[in-house]
Parts: sequence; C-alpha cells; structure tokens
Amino acid sequence: MNHHTELGRRAFLKEGLLSLSVAGLSISLTKTSRSSESKAIKLGMVTDLHFADKPTAGSRHYRETPSKLAVAVEQFKKEKVLAVVELGDLIDAADTPAKELAYLKTINEIFSKISPNRHYVLGNHCVYTLTKQEFLTGVEQKRSYYSFDLRQRHFVILDSCFRSDLQPYGRNNFEWTDTNMPPEELKWLRRDLGETKFPTVVFAHQRLDVKNHYGVKNADAIRTILAESGKVAAVFQGHSHKNDYHEIDGIHYCTLVAMVEGTGAENNGFSILDWTNPDSIQINGFRRQADYQWKG
Repeated sequence: MNHHTELGRRAFLKEGLLSLSVAGLSISLTKTSRSSESKAIKLGMVTDLHFADKPTAGSRHYRETPSKLAVAVEQFKKEKVLAVVELGDLIDAADTPAKELAYLKTINEIFSKISPNRHYVLGNHCVYTLTKQEFLTGVEQKRSYYSFDLRQRHFVILDSCFRSDLQPYGRNNFEWTDTNMPPEELKWLRRDLGETKFPTVVFAHQRLDVKNHYGVKNADAIRTILAESGKVAAVFQGHSHKNDYHEIDGIHYCTLVAMVEGTGAENNGFSILDWTNPDSIQINGFRRQADYQWKG
C-alpha cells in the first residue's frame, strides 16, 4: 500500500469512528456542548495553494485549487474553527502585478468565507511579482509578522521572505533559496515570546527545521529563540509540499502538505489544529494530510 493510499484510509476510518462516537454520546453531549465549545481551540490550516489561471505544470494543478479549497471551507465551517491560517504561497507567479492581483482576488474570495479571523503567512510566490504591501493590502492584513491570542493560547506569524542583504522579496528581485529573517524580526520574536504568558504555536512558510534549499538560512538562530522561551509547543510550516516532521529541543516542527499537488478531490490536503486540551496538540488531517498527536 502506498503512502497516499494509507493516509486516505486513515482519514476515512478516523471520520467514521468520530461519527459513530458522536452518535453514541448524543444524549450526554447535549448537556455539555456549550461549555465544550467555549473552551475549544480549533484552527483551520492550509498551505501552498498556488492558485493561478494557467495550465498544469508537472504535478501542480493550479486551476483545481478553488474547488479543493471549497471542500476545506465546508469542513472548517462544520468543525466551527475559531480562525484559519494560510501558511504561504496562496497564489502562484504571474508575469504582471495586475494578473497576480487578479489571482489573489479570486482565491481570497473563497478563503475569506471560512472565518473573519484569518491569518496569512507570506510565501515566496505571494510576492513574486507583487510587493509585500500589495499582497497584504489585497488580503486586508496590516503586517507580515505579528502575534495574536485565542483563549489563553498564543500564536505567532513569521515572515522569512528577505534576501541575505535583508532586502524584502518583491517584484521578482530574489532567488527562492535565499531565505532569511532579519535582525529586527528576531528581536521582535524574542520580545514577543518573553511577554506572553501563554503556551505558543508558530506559523511559518519556509522551513525552520532543515538546512537544505527549503530552509531559512538563519534557522538556527530562530530555533534558539523558540527553544529558550520555553513556551513554544509546535511550529507549522509549508514550502516543501510534503508531509514531514521533526522534534528539535522539545518543539514539534510539522511541515504540511501542499493543496496544489495532484489532480482530483483525493489529492486535496488541509488540516485542523485542535488544541482544546492544553496538554495535547492534535492535528486532524484530511485527504493527503497526515494526522499527528503530541503532548502540548
């Protein structure tokens, strides 16, 4: 049995078991549903959608992304997620800013239906032709890196779309393998983690757990800040398009599968981060996305 088949089988069994267990507990849940919902911490996660109105290239089926995302939208609404995080490369490259803005408008109209509480991580393709400000304006987000709190949990959005000379990506001025986080953002990250009292999850696009071309060049410095804070439970990232996982210094580094890869509904991929229990983080993966469960 290949890896994709196994993941699909696990997802099917998982959803079947959940539906059976809910049916069996319907009477008791009616008494506790309100209190359970008030404590629930569920976030929808998608990455590497690469939407573009252009022909398929290799395994990337750009025009299928809207239909795949629509499936995720319905699942996230069903699960009543508190917020949704897009982990970069929402759109693919275009040859003009106007065309890339059109891609962004089309896909964000679907994405914005999930929740008013939306967060966007900058990916290298998001600013291939656009500037960072143009992308952020298009999705109505003020900053490329920041943090927010939800129900006594802390969440951090990072931006590593900077060249080695610390110039920001934009207008096709970069090589995608030249990925860095500037000193100003590192200082902000250390300060932000020092000020929060809550356990923390971090979202990034380029990877913080590898030294190859998918990794941020100064990832060691970033990981040191995360580990020394003693507050970071997990890091979620995209960029390399495949399920991957490493534990480093007690922090879970989880790479999520790309939505753009493969054709048809079975090749979709998205997930829900369930942190309702403060001692446990659960990732419920759909289609090609793997499941995980870790201690918080």
